[in-house]
Amino acid sequence: MYTTMRTSGRDTRLVPIAVVTWATSLTAVFAPQAAGWLAASLWAGAIGGLAWAAHGDRTRAGRGALIVLVLSLALSAAVASHVAMAQPAREAALGVSLAGGRAVDVRAVVTTKAEHGPNGRLRFDADASSIVVGSERVPLAVPVSISVAAHDVTDGVLDLGSEIIARGTAMAADDGDRAVLLVFASRGVEVVRGPPGVLGLTSALRGDLVQGASVLPQPGAGLLPGLAVGDTRAVQPALDDAMKASSLTHLTAVSGANCAIVVGFAFAAAAACGARRGVRVGVAVVALGGFVILVTPEPSVLRAAAMAAVGMLAVLLGRTGAGLAVLCAAVIVLLVSDPWLGGSLGFCLSVLATGALLLLAPPLARGLTRWMPRAIALALSVPLATQLACGPLIVLVSPTVPLYGVLANIVAGPAAPVATIVGLLACLAAPIPWAAALLTALAWLPSAWIAATANAVAGLPEALLPWVDGWPGVALLAALGGALALVIAPSGRGPRADAVIRWIAGIALATTVGVVCGAVALRGVAGPLTVPSDWSIAACDVGQGDAVLLRSEGVVALIDTGPVPAPLTACLSRVGLGRIHLLVLTHFDLDHVGGLDAVVGRVDTVVHGPPASAEDRAIVAALRAAGARTVEGHAGLGGRLGAASWQIEWPRAIGHSFREGNDGSVVLGIEGGGIPHTLLLGDLSAAAQRALRGDGGLADSYEVVKIAHHGSADQDATLYEELAPAVALVTVGVDNDYGHPRKETLDILGSIGAVIARTDRHGLITLTMDDRGVEVWRERGSVDGRG
Repeated sequence: MYTTMRTSGRDTRLVPIAVVTWATSLTAVFAPQAAGWLAASLWAGAIGGLAWAAHGDRTRAGRGALIVLVLSLALSAAVASHVAMAQPAREAALGVSLAGGRAVDVRAVVTTKAEHGPNGRLRFDADASSIVVGSERVPLAVPVSISVAAHDVTDGVLDLGSEIIARGTAMAADDGDRAVLLVFASRGVEVVRGPPGVLGLTSALRGDLVQGASVLPQPGAGLLPGLAVGDTRAVQPALDDAMKASSLTHLTAVSGANCAIVVGFAFAAAAACGARRGVRVGVAVVALGGFVILVTPEPSVLRAAAMAAVGMLAVLLGRTGAGLAVLCAAVIVLLVSDPWLGGSLGFCLSVLATGALLLLAPPLARGLTRWMPRAIALALSVPLATQLACGPLIVLVSPTVPLYGVLANIVAGPAAPVATIVGLLACLAAPIPWAAALLTALAWLPSAWIAATANAVAGLPEALLPWVDGWPGVALLAALGGALALVIAPSGRGPRADAVIRWIAGIALATTVGVVCGAVALRGVAGPLTVPSDWSIAACDVGQGDAVLLRSEGVVALIDTGPVPAPLTACLSRVGLGRIHLLVLTHFDLDHVGGLDAVVGRVDTVVHGPPASAEDRAIVAALRAAGARTVEGHAGLGGRLGAASWQIEWPRAIGHSFREGNDGSVVLGIEGGGIPHTLLLGDLSAAAQRALRGDGGLADSYEVVKIAHHGSADQDATLYEELAPAVALVTVGVDNDYGHPRKETLDILGSIGAVIARTDRHGLITLTMDDRGVEVWRERGSVDGRG
């Protein structure tokens, strides 16, 4: 049963304060040099408002407005002051000379759990205490973000509270990021000391849950720790893609529901023991703090914990706060304590989802009862409200819309609380093995149901609709969501007004649906009609990874598969390809082989780099089992692709140097049959590039070069000067964690006069060879051109 929600003036008084505070946080963190002046101005305004309030009588409404104004100014001033006081240390860190990819050692304490990114690397935040550049050691006290390959972590447990030394290169983070530096630990992360005290205990508990669940059938086993304590390290990449396609990833982001369960249980337990109200609240707050440490303080968890703490304060004072007021208070408290949260996508999505549940779900439920029973309307209104609110922002990360997201949430929703509650109990029961095993097995059942739902929904036709990317896409989807809400929810202005509003909103919906259907057609049946038909090279936009197609006389080669299957599938559909005659896996990093599921069973021959692990060999065996012939590539191996000739230039056929990872990448040269003279450099570092150049097997020049390692700074400028390409292909993801392509590399390419084509800015790129040279076609961002 639900009730009509009315928001009183008392409930909404914190809304403008929260909005102003949030706007100030964004202004301060994106323009930190002005934060001091902004803080001084706001403090002056707040003091002036107090002085004004001390003189003269005012109406009740006037006093209320003045209180809101003064609080808005004062809290905004606190936010700006926080940024201003942090700025000297941040500027000192940015003043360290890091140009040219200089080697650095950063000593830091980990502040978040390490999460696996789509490229198979670990990413975590830390508070740095010092940085060593060359022979100079510089004390620091700033947050940093660190990326490292999982196999490069040594000597201990990498988790919240661990003291580490990250060795590699560093660069300045983007404006507005809480992290001051991005550290790429190419030389590994050494764990100096594991998580201390209670942090070590909670880390062990999470690890025991992951280990205990691993003996159960996949994919539910890997999902269980994510549902219970937000630990997603064991979630399989394919399931992660399915969760995204079905809009179920929020189930592994610990948030308000989990905090409510913990607080409610602790409060009830204390009450059952006869404790007074103050003691009950204290027990609940302590339990909440322990839970936050257990799951690690992510933005959504902090928001939910702050809401729960403010709610507990209201209980202590005997004043039950309205949901919207509690949400606004939580936002204000968090932004004052950490202004950089204002620009965090996770924090924004969490606040939007909670606000949608409070404000949008009730009217949607009332409107839906016109067409369906009340119970179904209630079940549908919650996921619909959160999808309408959060969908537009998610477009900034991935320009797609999960078509069946609401359906997936309705089917999976009932299982989520059971998996969360029982899984949390299993985690806490780790010291009692038999109890932990029993609870883990029980929690696996709802977890397996959710995983099966995600996979089933992701497999439906057009599970992910293509969408306009960037802010235009945000505006379009927000307008669509608003129109849908107006069609469903009554306005409260009478039947005639509702009819007019629905008529206008219905026209907007119909127009948008037409646009979306057109986009689907372009990606599917009509997709090849929008791409030049005579292309010989196509660089697919697969994010931060490689997937380059070569075609001669209808025979097709694919060089790498990108990090996940979906973008590669979309690209192959867009250019109208089915069979892959030659697949070259330059090496086995996830951003080069993660999309294999898109082509398994559709490949004739596979040429691969040297396998360095059992996992690499298993990939080769799976391709062979699917009917492909597999050959390990080395310098001198060659063949025909239609009328074109290809030859591998690297790695060396003999010797043990440069045999693994990026430096073991297969480098392929190809020409003829309509394909311009092309060299694809894999992920070679500068050292391997110099060795390749020294071997003397390369041609004097190439018309097209695929730039090594997504345009990282680790390049041999002399090699590119000798190759002198007319066109430089940079396969790179939008807003990637590494700052690729780096300015140093772009400067090298600019100095030799190469036409630069980038998948992050230009999307799909095709190249066509004719008598006038190489013609470059870009999907977006630039006009066609020649190299």
